[in-house]
Amino acid sequence: MNRDVLAYIDIPEGPVPTGAFPEQARDALDAINRRIAAEPSLDRVMDLLYEATRDLCPCDRIGLAFVEDDGARVVSRWVRAEYAPVLLAGGYGEDMAGSSLAALATGRKLRVIRDLAAYLDAHPGSRSTRILVREGVRSSMTCPLVVDGRTVALLFRSSRMPDAYGPDQVAMHLAVGERLAQAVEKAWRIRQLEDANRAYTEMLGFVAHELKSPVASMMRDSQMMLDGYAGELSPPQAERLRKMVAKGDYLLGLVGDYLDLARLEGDLAVNARDGLDLAGDVIDTAVDIARADADAKGMTIEIDAPRPMPVQADPDLMRIVAVNLVGNGVKYGRDGGRVRVTARHEDGAFTMTVHNEGPGFPESQRGRLFRRFSRLDTAELRRRKGTGVGLYSVARIVRLHGGRVFAESQEGAWAEFGFSIPQPLPNGGVTEGTVLHGDDGPRA
Repeated sequence: MNRDVLAYIDIPEGPVPTGAFPEQARDALDAINRRIAAEPSLDRVMDLLYEATRDLCPCDRIGLAFVEDDGARVVSRWVRAEYAPVLLAGGYGEDMAGSSLAALATGRKLRVIRDLAAYLDAHPGSRSTRILVREGVRSSMTCPLVVDGRTVALLFRSSRMPDAYGPDQVAMHLAVGERLAQAVEKAWRIRQLEDANRAYTEMLGFVAHELKSPVASMMRDSQMMLDGYAGELSPPQAERLRKMVAKGDYLLGLVGDYLDLARLEGDLAVNARDGLDLAGDVIDTAVDIARADADAKGMTIEIDAPRPMPVQADPDLMRIVAVNLVGNGVKYGRDGGRVRVTARHEDGAFTMTVHNEGPGFPESQRGRLFRRFSRLDTAELRRRKGTGVGLYSVARIVRLHGGRVFAESQEGAWAEFGFSIPQPLPNGGVTEGTVLHGDDGPRA
């Protein structure tokens, strides 16, 4: 095969010198430096690159592929072209072994194919080349994106004209690659984390949903037996069934927590309602749900809130918040103690707090509050069963409403958890497709 069709160019050590570049090229590189470093979105990073360099270097197509499976495979993750249709799109992958891309794995070489049709004649087994030729691509150059000595991705620039890339274009492509590498890797890791979190959430919701019906059915059957529908039970039999019902009730609580979490971890719309009665429509419902557990512990629940107490908020999400806060107040309160639910309008916001008498929490454990799957690590609290999901859900919902959560305690005496939400809500109270990232704990 003629060496002019395929060429590997050694990448020099150190930064690519740009002093001889035209002013327009230097300005474009400066713009890339300024703008892409702060971009968390891979698509946005690449779109910025495309727009900044499309007029500086022959380009009908730019593609980005990541080196995966410990360097064994390269997979296309982003493509933009001046033409349609694009046949070799995101998701296309090939093994590196036997490919002319393998030489780029070390990060020290750039590949130029000056005539893809001629290259395909010499390599008829190259499926990716065959597809690109069908798109009309006739020349390309590819440089590795290197971070800390690792080749993390390959940047492709292609033209529908043969022999489009000479020394000036190669130098420009290398300079772009230098500036792009870290931003691309960061954006790609963010996307991978988002995809993994989405898959985890979907699986969590699926498993919780599938568990809900059989557990509820077992509880109904057990309760019917306790009620004598299958005949009289001996005291030991009845005691065992009561324990089964208690365990089933605990499992249903877990299922409910995980179903709420699966919903909150996805794209979530906040649909606020004007004139929602926080006392009558939200707090009373939460107290009714917690009443049986409170009675079993000999606890008193008090409500201190004006009636009616109109607020602007999402009714369904507010009920999740109130159920979790009141339920936690009962669960972690002392037997025979008091739980006090307070709500007020004050300083352009509405607040709700739940105060319980009980072990409270030490100041050293404050950082664990409101974090997903995080529970307080004290001997007293470890004995109380929980998922570490409820307070996290509270924080997610309150922050989606533009509010803040807080917690106070006197260890060994009491604890108080609450939130404040501005009124009226920011953006008119409708937030669509909102996803929050990170668990930054309470903001008191």
